[in-house]
Amino acid sequence: MENNNLKTLSEVLAILKDRGVTKEITMNSQKQMVLGNEEKKYQPADLCIVKSYRFEGDSSADDNAVLYLIEDKEGELSTILDSYGGESNYSGEEFANFLRKVPVQENEKHNID
Repeated sequence: MENNNLKTLSEVLAILKDRGVTKEITMNSQKQMVLGNEEKKYQPADLCIVKSYRFEGDSSADDNAVLYLIEDKEGELSTILDSYGGESNYSGEEFANFLRKVPVQENEKHNID
């Protein structure tokens, strides 16, 4: 069933925060994917994408983003935000190559209604 009640990125982040997901994985200046303030460093095999939320800007194709809900091998949930188009949040291929290698196992329990 398709959900016609579309949410914004900030609304989805707020819902995830209410569910206890408060940390983000980002790429640091050494091109390593790290959790929060470098609490953990990850390789693609350490993670699994359990849900992806897509956002498209109304005014510009440059306002597109995907928010990935990630589960690590210890069961901790966090997010990775991938803005793409003219406003990409990462330059170079390292980020995209990392994401392509992360296994995907979408789980309906992470749906946002």
